Amino acid sequence: MEYSKAHALAQDIRDSEEYRTYHALKDEVMADETTAALIREYRKLSVSLQMAAVSGRQADSEDMQRFSGISALLFAKPEVSQYLLAEMRLQQAMADIFRILTEAADIDMGLSDMQA
Repeated sequence: MEYSKAHALAQDIRDSEEYRTYHALKDEVMADETTAALIREYRKLSVSLQMAAVSGRQADSEDMQRFSGISALLFAKPEVSQYLLAEMRLQQAMADIFRILTEAADIDMGLSDMQA
């Protein structure tokens, strides 16, 4: 299999508005250690809560309260809010690309119900 098109796709991703916006905001936001620590905790709690939901178990109420509080702190800062939204847009673009590739390879990853 020839990988030159995969490398071209990688370059297209790096050249995309989603990627450039995300990385420009990331450098700015993560320069503040307190904000960076809050974002790391936000992500950790987000994954924990998502895993609880997927597994059908009740999420820890303390984790839910902490997640809610940290979310409020982070989204109250415009630059952090912009960064997190840019990250979500880049993640969505990457999910769309992954879905397209898995469909091309005829691999059922349960992603066909997701919108492009």
